[in-house]
Amino acid sequence: VQLQASGGGLVQAGDSLRLSCAASGRASSSYAMGWFRQAPGKEREFVAAISWNVGNTYYADSVKGRFTISRDSTKNTVYLQMNSLKPEDTAVYYCAADYRGLGKTYSFGYEYWGQGTQVTVSS
Repeated sequence: VQLQASGGGLVQAGDSLRLSCAASGRASSSYAMGWFRQAPGKEREFVAAISWNVGNTYYADSVKGRFTISRDSTKNTVYLQMNSLKPEDTAVYYCAADYRGLGKTYSFGYEYWGQGTQVTVSS
C-alpha cells in the first residue's frame, strides 16, 4: 500500500490544521492507520491511531482533546484534525498503515509509511 500525506503548513499558536493521508493499493481499506511525528533532535513519537475495522481511536496524552483522527473509507483517506495548536506540536508528521491492525501506539507495529508533512506552529 502507498501512503501520501498532505496538509501541513505554517500556522500560529491556537490555529487549526487538517492533515490527510491517502492510501492506495491492494486492500488499502483493511489497514489500521496511525499518525506519528518527529521534531528536530527528537525521536519519532505516537500521535493518534484508528483501528481498521470498528474505528476505535487512540491518542497520545499530549494531543488528547485537541486532535481528532478519522477516516473516510470511501476515499481511503485518514485525517488528523489538529486544533489549538501549540509550538511544541511543530514536527514532521507521518502517517502509517498496519494491515488489519487494532491501532498500535508504537512505530515498529506499522508496515508502511508515508513521506511526512511539515507542521510548524509559531508562538
